Amino acid sequence: MKRTWNDTDFDEMSWHDNAVHGLRLVEGEYGCGDIVLDLDHILEWLPSETGGFQFRIAPAELTFHDASSLRVSLDYAAASATLSPFSIHQIRFEPMSYVGGAQGRRWTIEVNWPKGEVTFEAPRFTQVLTGSATLSECQHLSAEQRRQLRDA
Repeated sequence: MKRTWNDTDFDEMSWHDNAVHGLRLVEGEYGCGDIVLDLDHILEWLPSETGGFQFRIAPAELTFHDASSLRVSLDYAAASATLSPFSIHQIRFEPMSYVGGAQGRRWTIEVNWPKGEVTFEAPRFTQVLTGSATLSECQHLSAEQRRQLRDA
């Protein structure tokens, strides 16, 4: 099973309904840094005999490197929601050029619950599984499942 992806794999990847448990900022050089999302990555959606789905899920870190211009908008208040992991609808980017000819990407992470989005600029990403995969009836892992899968 593949455990590491990068921007060359973007067209093959989907983050739909991936739960994000944490967002970490790592300071870098020249005012940029890394944006790290601690998420439950859904590797496969598997039709079940009951007509629904089961999900092959593994904990992962999705890191956007040399990022800048971060904006985060998550509206838990409008949904009268308790604090829990937010869920990604999709991740998309548009290419951009900087003065001097450098190339980059403007990223948008659309959040489907609660309503919101995360936007920033970054030239590349990597994603690494941080634990084993498991089969689940839910689209996210509990804190206990995440600990067990990381220790496995």
